[in-house]
Amino acid sequence: MASKITGTGVALVTPFDAKGRRVDYAALTKLVNFVADNGVNFLVALGTTAETPTLSDGERKEVLTCIKSSNAKNLPIALGLGGNNTANVVEKIRRTDFGGVDALLSVAPYYNKPSQQGLYEHYKAVAAASPAPVLLYNVPGRTGVNISAETTLRLAHEVKNIMGIKEASGNLSQISRILRDRPQNFVVLSGDDALTLPLMAVGANGVISVAANAFPKQVAGMVNLAGAQKYDEAAKIHMAMTPMVEALFAEGNPTGVKAALSLLGIAANVLRLPLIPATENLVASIAQKMDELKNENLQ
Repeated sequence: MASKITGTGVALVTPFDAKGRRVDYAALTKLVNFVADNGVNFLVALGTTAETPTLSDGERKEVLTCIKSSNAKNLPIALGLGGNNTANVVEKIRRTDFGGVDALLSVAPYYNKPSQQGLYEHYKAVAAASPAPVLLYNVPGRTGVNISAETTLRLAHEVKNIMGIKEASGNLSQISRILRDRPQNFVVLSGDDALTLPLMAVGANGVISVAANAFPKQVAGMVNLAGAQKYDEAAKIHMAMTPMVEALFAEGNPTGVKAALSLLGIAANVLRLPLIPATENLVASIAQKMDELKNENLQ
């Protein structure tokens, strides 16, 4: 159940037309082909990086359809679907076509700050409703609530349809505890590009990456080397990519990576409010760092 969602996953952006009024499905198709051709292992549709809160229900459905139809290499797909109203999330799951979807990535309920028992009950209900295995998504910097190691492990051991977690807490002690005490097939994925290699060095199974939208070859190369325990070689890529990763998140996400995709000619540098495009200074910085990366001998 867990084996498909490991290695390098890419949290796909949603490209828009010049005015941001429509989704650019041709650019989305181009992006799916680009990351697939450059070694990523699975795709993540409609996550945070996709600006999903700004998409209509119809657009969300069409974006998922486009990703499925563009997926010529038949990579596994994880679908982002979550919220802070458990009954509403369950209803959305029941209305969603999970054909071609290999996992459900569900963010912790945000804003209303549930207790750990509330988080447990929420995910238990989500897992019972989902026809696909569930991947927890812990990102307290966005949600305002942390899924503790104890709650993660309780869900991992007690709820059959929960397959793993995308951990973006940045708390290495917490993630290490999960890695130490998890069931054998429970997948732990980095939710932070900057922490992928350190987490893989202590047993994590890969990453759901933002940077891999624009730099799939480098991210996948590093993850593959780390998976083969070639940490010295992986570290060379990690170090070379560190300035770029810092730049990609300097003005928020997906602000930086959309600027990079624009420089690559894959998607326009257009976001929907309340997000805005990268400043000219950041675009110039990303362009400079892209030139520097070209001179590196990376995988």
